[in-house]
Amino acid sequence: MSQAGHPARYGLLGLPLAFLALPLYVSLPAHYASEYGMQLSTLGALLLFARFADAALDPLIGRWSDGWLRPGRVGRIVWVAGLLMFLAFTALFFPPGLTGAALVAWAGVMLVLGYIAFSVVSVTHQAWGARLGGTPLQQTRLVAWREGLALVGVLVASVLISQAGWGVTTATLAVALLLGLWSLISTPLPAHAEHSEPVRWGLPWRTPGFRKLLIVYAVNGIAAAVPATVLLFFVRDRLQAPQYEALFLVAYFAAAAASMPLWLRLVARLGQARAWLLGMALAVVSFIWAALLGQGDVAAFVLICLATGVAAGADLAIPGAMLTRVVQNAGLAGRAEGAFFGWWNAATKLNLAIAAGLALPLLQWLGYSEGQQDAQSAQALSLVYALLPCGLKLAAIALLWWHWVRPHPLPSPPIALESTP
Repeated sequence: MSQAGHPARYGLLGLPLAFLALPLYVSLPAHYASEYGMQLSTLGALLLFARFADAALDPLIGRWSDGWLRPGRVGRIVWVAGLLMFLAFTALFFPPGLTGAALVAWAGVMLVLGYIAFSVVSVTHQAWGARLGGTPLQQTRLVAWREGLALVGVLVASVLISQAGWGVTTATLAVALLLGLWSLISTPLPAHAEHSEPVRWGLPWRTPGFRKLLIVYAVNGIAAAVPATVLLFFVRDRLQAPQYEALFLVAYFAAAAASMPLWLRLVARLGQARAWLLGMALAVVSFIWAALLGQGDVAAFVLICLATGVAAGADLAIPGAMLTRVVQNAGLAGRAEGAFFGWWNAATKLNLAIAAGLALPLLQWLGYSEGQQDAQSAQALSLVYALLPCGLKLAAIALLWWHWVRPHPLPSPPIALESTP
């Protein structure tokens, strides 16, 4: 494997990226509504526009990154994008005394700038890891470190925002981002990346392995995004335990981070596809019990959060490493990682949009209203929060088995399993 040093050296940037993403994607609407009195409809329109522009540009950013992802050039791009990302974040949470339409315009410009700069850094980070090459296990280890440190970033950001305020949060982000960018830049790219020419941005769609992997990733991603969209409604109106929201989130993310070594061992024994399938199955077996919970079932839900957090570790560590294998087996290593990960990131963001567009109208159609705790609302929450994701997850299991596990009988040694279908 061409990577230099410990995989944590490459993965460290995942911490500040996730640290920044939590307030940028989660905290911003409530902050602007409470601190500046911005209408929710206005916030919704701003976020929709910015996120759509962001997702639409990801494939192009990926294509461009294949041109700049080479020693002597990529460092400058990443440093500039990282600086712009931090400045946009600071400008969003500390606007210069603006009100009304001026504040709306300021927020819109900074959102678009921040999202695009974030995409440049994150797509380049993912493609950089793929270009380091290696066996399926080595690639899974790289991704596991990146995603595990990202989970640490989510936990640290959530604590600082609630306990220390935005000033301390912003200062901590600056330090973490500087360290993460420096650590990535000091991770040498392999020599073959220096002279590679970028390929056309639509090439991934002409690669059968990519199409087959992306459909599994998309269905599984929607299954994971539906509970995230509905979680607060479920906790407040089904469990009636809003005071435990932080506990549930910490249990989930901590379990996901702690599970990374387990999934690395399973990848070594079973191969990537079978280990991922096992993670999906664990998610279904653990999460379906949420449909039976009711008022006050806090301890049971903590156990479900822990078990599904362990299962989420597979979703975080394995699919991105499988995508690297697709690129390698297509003969495009060192040339097209950015193009593939650009589309991959766009799919990730569209998963969140599709989940919201599916789950929230379905809740309303089934008779749920926010703040209501009658039998009909409780049933609607159970169906959408627990049963719908399990159904989608079963569909993802079937697709993964059909396209990736079924064609490849388990060989010896197991790690030789992975090849592009």
